[in-house]
Amino acid sequence: MNQINLAITGVSSFVAEPISIHQWASDYKVPDRQEAGKYLDGKMVEKILGIKSKSWAPDVFKDPQIVINTTKEAMRRANVEPGDIDAAIIVTCSPFMVQLDQDAFLLYKEIGLKDHIVPVLLGAGCAGFARAMALAAQMNARTTLLISYSLSSLYTQTAVYKNNVQNPYGKSLWMSAALFSDGVSAVVLKRTEAATGFSFYSRDSIKFGEEAGFDDPLIHYTGSGAWAPPGTEECEALSCFAMSGPKIKEYYIKGMTLNHEQLQAIEPGYLGRVKKIYTHQASPMLTNAFLETLIKDHGISRDKMGINVVKYGNLVSTSTIKLLDDDLQSGILQSGDSICISVVGAGPERGAFIIPVVPAA
Repeated sequence: MNQINLAITGVSSFVAEPISIHQWASDYKVPDRQEAGKYLDGKMVEKILGIKSKSWAPDVFKDPQIVINTTKEAMRRANVEPGDIDAAIIVTCSPFMVQLDQDAFLLYKEIGLKDHIVPVLLGAGCAGFARAMALAAQMNARTTLLISYSLSSLYTQTAVYKNNVQNPYGKSLWMSAALFSDGVSAVVLKRTEAATGFSFYSRDSIKFGEEAGFDDPLIHYTGSGAWAPPGTEECEALSCFAMSGPKIKEYYIKGMTLNHEQLQAIEPGYLGRVKKIYTHQASPMLTNAFLETLIKDHGISRDKMGINVVKYGNLVSTSTIKLLDDDLQSGILQSGDSICISVVGAGPERGAFIIPVVPAA
């Protein structure tokens, strides 16, 4: 557990205007394995995954300017200039460029960060913000910038997600395209004189609660590295976000429960003291199952917990920040309110933090 001497002073997010899952299915054309020559319709996709629409706009998200603009808006809301930033961390599992952290070099330059700011790019998925917050809590920076983006439509629009007999998860790869969505978010953190909250993080590789370590990465993407380098037949077949369905369910439910128990141990009654609780939006079924457990066991209001996966799909690490941004813009959160973010994701990894929101404006 890390003590936090930090406050969130600026937040911004961007998602595309959601398209219906029926429109997505019509455009994407997932082959129906039961009837040759036919495709799954939106009704079937919605029945399987539970989402009604998604943020899906490859023409918009192919331009890094959308990340730059969103980041600059968070900085504007925090009333900071590029020269005020002491540290910056990027979180993404779908970079524009995969080698040598070139996304960080490009984005830092376009945002205007000083040359001594070290490029830090975390190749992280749905729990990326917890990893970034745990790292930020151990830094000495006065002003830290966190940037996250998911370019799901650019990665999953290829044919390998529809017809892939070489990938061990080939039959279910279309679900990744249907569930994961496009999103960008940025957060500005300011260091405070006194402790404001705490964060914790776990890989669960040595120990998972009282059990042995969890050994499945949840998302299998083994292509494009040294074991299956570009130019080889294996590379294309294995360069996919392949969901390990049963393992994801197991890790999500237990991982989120462990997060809650650890939060409760550190700060008993935290559910009543924080203004809002934002949990990772893995899927409608998993997210609602965990939230309903909290409601039943602790008697808290459903309004205290946000959900956006049904509308936007899984926005990866942007999902919780989008919820936070919406509440700030609508006035639900007031300056000084503490919020809790609790997430799990591929790796596997999980973490949570409690932190105040103090908008500069």
